[in-house]
Amino acid sequence: MADAPTPTRRRRRTVPGAQLWQASPLTYLALILGSVLSIFPIIWSFLIASKDNSAVYEMPPLPGDKFGDNISRMLANEDAAFLYGLANSFVVSAVVTVSVIFFSSLAGFAFAKLRFRGRNALLLVIILTMMVPTQLGIIPLYLMMVELGWTGTLQAVIVPFLVQGFGVFMMRQYALSAISDELIEAARLDGCSTWRIYWNVVLPALRPAAAVLGLLTFMQTWNEFLWPFVVLTPDTPTVQYSLKILSSGLYQTDYTALFAGTALATLPLLIVFIIFGRQIIGGIMEGAVKS
Repeated sequence: MADAPTPTRRRRRTVPGAQLWQASPLTYLALILGSVLSIFPIIWSFLIASKDNSAVYEMPPLPGDKFGDNISRMLANEDAAFLYGLANSFVVSAVVTVSVIFFSSLAGFAFAKLRFRGRNALLLVIILTMMVPTQLGIIPLYLMMVELGWTGTLQAVIVPFLVQGFGVFMMRQYALSAISDELIEAARLDGCSTWRIYWNVVLPALRPAAAVLGLLTFMQTWNEFLWPFVVLTPDTPTVQYSLKILSSGLYQTDYTALFAGTALATLPLLIVFIIFGRQIIGGIMEGAVKS
């Protein structure tokens, strides 16, 4: 009687590139180190804001019990007008963010899916504007604000940034992969106008990229210092301008009040990221998969 054949072990099929998705201990170590280095300046500013000026240089930085006093002293500084600057920064950042998302998605849709004469030339001009440093345009832009009589007003820091070349290029690249030509043609066959196609078809499809662009624009506008410092006055400051006034003490800088203001100025960015973080990360991952 012949022996029964011994069962053979099945070889586990290895998918090519599957090992790239397996995180090694070194990867976790690098992520932890990067997270610590990223969050340490924020924690350090809160720790300094909780001390008095005599303990600013103590190492290692430890929490204190003077945070409320430093906040009160910082808010009592009438020259800095911190709360007014905080409100101005919120208005400027919100208006610029909404405008950039709207115009960038509209122009990105046009460059990606509409056919018109001079499309490639106009796109090249937009790309070229991204290569010009902002500092090179400060003098002519300031002279323009003087002619318009906008110096010292919020429209001087809003209007020049309502449209950004980076946003147009980003939304155009995303629209190329996220929206099919068949979907546009189907909407046209249903009788939709170009505006209705944008509003009902294109804009919902661009929502992940719009969330990422919105966060980047809000952060950039909120942290902008050079242009507001040039065109605004202490009577209409942004939050960064108010922090500059706090750091310009007559005889010495009140570091604890300055870091208390810095900590408060950081809170809106943290709140925005916490609220919209999942959508933003999802948009980044979806864009990476589509690409």
